Amino acid sequence: MTKLAAKPLYEGSDWNFDTIQRIYDTVETIAREELDLNTYPNQIEVITAEQMLDAYSSTGMPLLYNHWSFGKQFLTNELMYRKGQRGLAYELVINSDPCINYIMEENSATMQTLVLAHAAFGHNHFFKNNYLFQQWTDAEGILDYLEFAKRYISQCEERYGQVQVERLLDAAHALNRQGVHRYPRGQARDLKAELARENVRHAQRERDYDDIYRTLPAAKAKAADAGVSARAAALGLPQENVLYFLEKSAPRLAPWQREILRITRVLAQYFYPQGQTKVMNEGAACYVHYRIMTTLHQRGHITEGSFLEFLTSHTNVVSQPMFDSGHYGGLNPYWVGYNMMQDIAQVCVAPTEEDRFWSPDIAGNGDVEGTLKHIWANYRDESFVSQFLSPRLMRQWRLFKLDDHEKVDHIKVDAIHDERGYRELRRGLARQYDISWQEPDIQIVDVDLAGDRTLMLEHHVTNGVLLAEKDAGRVVQHLADLWGYEVVLREIEPEGGSSLKEHKARPRATGPRLAEG
Repeated sequence: MTKLAAKPLYEGSDWNFDTIQRIYDTVETIAREELDLNTYPNQIEVITAEQMLDAYSSTGMPLLYNHWSFGKQFLTNELMYRKGQRGLAYELVINSDPCINYIMEENSATMQTLVLAHAAFGHNHFFKNNYLFQQWTDAEGILDYLEFAKRYISQCEERYGQVQVERLLDAAHALNRQGVHRYPRGQARDLKAELARENVRHAQRERDYDDIYRTLPAAKAKAADAGVSARAAALGLPQENVLYFLEKSAPRLAPWQREILRITRVLAQYFYPQGQTKVMNEGAACYVHYRIMTTLHQRGHITEGSFLEFLTSHTNVVSQPMFDSGHYGGLNPYWVGYNMMQDIAQVCVAPTEEDRFWSPDIAGNGDVEGTLKHIWANYRDESFVSQFLSPRLMRQWRLFKLDDHEKVDHIKVDAIHDERGYRELRRGLARQYDISWQEPDIQIVDVDLAGDRTLMLEHHVTNGVLLAEKDAGRVVQHLADLWGYEVVLREIEPEGGSSLKEHKARPRATGPRLAEG
């Protein structure tokens, strides 16, 4: 029998720091003993609603450089919050070592218990163990790197002027979605080593091809331009990481400007895994907090009233308005992830014949925690859905797939609830989380070294979807400002290779300029 606690951890909604410590210690014991979670050390910070709004504006980072877009985001969120048009998150968690957990001082004692279970142990375990975070992020070095970035950009503002730095950041922010390496290149980035190398980089005036761009006579330039393949090999083309290419090869950027581009893309790389694991990360955290809160209730650590308060909040978080509801806004990642985690647990302990057919590797293995921790460590949203979305959930969710083509005047139901339909539904939903469908495939393909140094890019169109013309024009303009010469972006039809659309821009006089440093 479960041994009941002598008394609950708290009574009512009030709490103090001693209460938080008791709650944390008890939650940690359950997380270690019952779920065997492997986490970074936790750092708990109690903040106000205004501080939470401030954290929102700086993408959740505890330290970040100044930029007008962060202030604009703060004012927007604050206005909506004051008008009651939106609420605030109960918590915010940073993928760092130690793992920083912000909890709102306005939370009740029950909500503090919930968010500690959710963030300090659910998200924390996922951050530390998922392969994408291990490959792409350095949790130990990120806080030091943020401090360096804030200090460095502040020094640049003092030395070169706020306007110059702001224009550079405007351009870099416009391109940060094209500022990541999408394929592993060895070990995870060591940000402390990056800090050590920064001094060496800063001491060198120009690197890579800048001397070639500035001094090469026309005749030699033509000789160097003998073949596209040779030029591509020399410049490392094609290159999908646009900010990386500009940092290394843009001929008119000063060393300090290159370093700011590097800072921008390092931070973009830090957030890269989070966009691919939203369903899994939130699903894992919801599963963990539900298990921990249920165990707390069973052992008498929280009262019936507190458990009811938790269930109300939990139900709201994992709710899903249906397509015919006025509140529908797409699939709630908390709902998808949590329900799939619960379904996997059922398959492990009480499988049906259907489960044994669709999930033979895990059906009936009896090891719920081991199976889930393996999944949390080795999958991302796309592969998770394509591997583990069960026919049972598809029926419960009443999923079906539509075949909708622009040139056809009717819509066809392409997948229903049969064996073929289940496979099509899996693939179709998994594709919605595929990074190649979420982000445009844009690559730098050539540079006209022999002529006017035009930078040429290609967008390989997916599913017939072209770039939004207005946004594409603005981003290409920022790219031209950084490159210093004309930029041409062609949208290419994937099958025949024909050009569907073309965007051009020349650098503006008001764009980032070469500054001595």
